[in-house]
Amino acid sequence: MLRRLLGRGGATGRDGGDDLAPVSEPPDAGCTRIRDCAEASRGRPVLRVSGVLRDVGEQTVAGMPALRAELDDGTACLDVVWLGRRAIAGVEPGRELVASGRVVVTHGRPVLFNPRYQLQPLGQE
Repeated sequence: MLRRLLGRGGATGRDGGDDLAPVSEPPDAGCTRIRDCAEASRGRPVLRVSGVLRDVGEQTVAGMPALRAELDDGTACLDVVWLGRRAIAGVEPGRELVASGRVVVTHGRPVLFNPRYQLQPLGQE
């Protein structure tokens, strides 16, 4: 039973496949295209976006340090801002990132503040 729950064999379904085999989804599954974020941000739902970090730098927001990164998914760009941070290990230009949070539009540009994020493993971009 435990082996079946962990997806490591055991009972099989009628089609001969393992009922609980792990399903691998691409990292951008369920993501909103960045070009659609401004429209989708009405009502302030939590959005999930995926793309490549193009530019990463330090800035000051309301007198506090912040790390700003430009995320590009090929349809548009979005700013990702981590308030109170000067650097985050692995957040560097060229890395692929999946982030989620509430998008706001500032100066006509979508911005994601303090998102939940996942850096994609190197070599899988």
